[in-house]
Parts: sequence; structure tokens; C-alpha cells
Amino acid sequence: MPLYLLSDELFFPPVTDALPEGLLAIGGDLSVPRLLLAYEKGIFPWYSHDDPIMWWSPDPRCVLYHRKLKVSKSMRNVLNRKNYNITFDQEFDAVIEACASIERKGEDGTWITNDIKSSYVALHELGLAHSVEVWMDDELVGGLYGLSLGGMFFGESMFSKRSNASKIAFIHLSNVLAEKGFLAVDCQVMNSHLASLGAINVPREDFISLLNEALKMPTIKGTWEAF
Repeated sequence: MPLYLLSDELFFPPVTDALPEGLLAIGGDLSVPRLLLAYEKGIFPWYSHDDPIMWWSPDPRCVLYHRKLKVSKSMRNVLNRKNYNITFDQEFDAVIEACASIERKGEDGTWITNDIKSSYVALHELGLAHSVEVWMDDELVGGLYGLSLGGMFFGESMFSKRSNASKIAFIHLSNVLAEKGFLAVDCQVMNSHLASLGAINVPREDFISLLNEALKMPTIKGTWEAF
């Protein structure tokens, strides 16, 4: 299967042309129109500082259906203590910066480059990218950010500075999205953290069908501060 080299043309090849590991294309740019086209087709950027822009559509795809959200007994105890506050869209820049700078076990560096930050801040300013913030004693201790289109939330990254803070953000987000009628959260690639919250792998074909259904729904644009 060929690896596509993108030009200035606003184009992506079919996701079925991706390599076995999910890599579909390289190059192009991170403009808002290209990013929106990518997400609408089930594609996302993921690359390191020294690499060209890489575009992925893995098979299987990691998805969280809200009805399958798992909250362990210990996590319920954490939530019941309510020694935290949760906000939406109050500190998007700070959340994406924290996601980029937080140290992660087994990882060297970050895929959240300055260009990635600028592009998603632009999406946030358009009311399409959103953040969830977890506060303890007026300190930002955890959160996540992602993109919202139709009835799908595309999770991008999360961080924790205190135990369970990112899980608190994710659980709260899932519950709010369920209330708003969203179909699922696209978690992209499975890891143990996501699996513990109930995320599952689904065939890419099923994910694309789910995505197409979600995109028929209206997008809730603007700030989500009131959520």
C-alpha cells in the first residue's frame, strides 16, 4: 500500500489505504480547513518534533461509548469527596500547554508541537475545540482537550498533576456529553488508562459508520463554560 505525500491541495486519501499500523499520509499543513476535513474523515495528526506531519487512521479505533463508561469503586469514592472543581473552556491554553509539558512514563518528549498548539488554539477560538479543567485549591491539577463536531468528541490529550485528576475530567466530560446527546468519544489509540475507563477497540469500518452518523447532528459551537 502506498504512503501518500500531501501537497497544498486540500485532500486526503481513503482511510482504507492506511498502512497496517494506521499511518495514511505525510505532509500537508495544520490549517483549520485541513484539520476539520481530517476529523470528518476519521483521520488525525500525530507526529514528533523532528518528523513531518503524519496523518493516521488506525484499525481498530479506540472509542468510549458513554453507556460503557466504567467508574471503579475507588474512583466513585474520589468523586463523592468532591474536593475539586470542574470547569469547561476557562483555561484552554493552559490545558494544552500542560498536556504538552507533563512527563509521561515511557515517553521522551511530546507530540504536541508548537504548530499543534497554535492550530488547536485556533480551533478553540472558533468554538470547535474545548477543554475540561480540574481545580483543587484554585490550582489547575488536571484536564483534557479535544475537538467537537456533530455528536462526536475527538479526545486529543489529558494530563494529571495529582492522582486521578485526568480521570475526573474524563468521567465528567463523558457524563456531560451523554446528557447533550453525543454518541461517543473518539479516543484514537487504546492504552491501559482508557481501557480502565471503559474505552473499547472497534473496527475502523464501524468507527467510520459511527462518525458519519454523528456528523449528521448539529455541532455545539462556542464556549462551553456553561456546561
